[in-house]
Amino acid sequence: MDWTGEERRSIPGLTSEQIDLIAERAADKALEKVYTEIGRNVVRKALWIIGAGVVALLVWLAGSGNIK
Repeated sequence: MDWTGEERRSIPGLTSEQIDLIAERAADKALEKVYTEIGRNVVRKALWIIGAGVVALLVWLAGSGNIK
């Protein structure tokens, strides 16, 4: 069955170049958000590791009598 009606899949008034530009900008925005979230997660995990190390150091110093 062939469709003989009006083509509705294209956006009227936009050229292929404009659509490509919009798609590129959307992809760049998406990647920027992904990289930002990855950076936040890396910093968050690094802070957890540093915090755990500080707590372990304090416990060790207290156990060895260096901290009263």
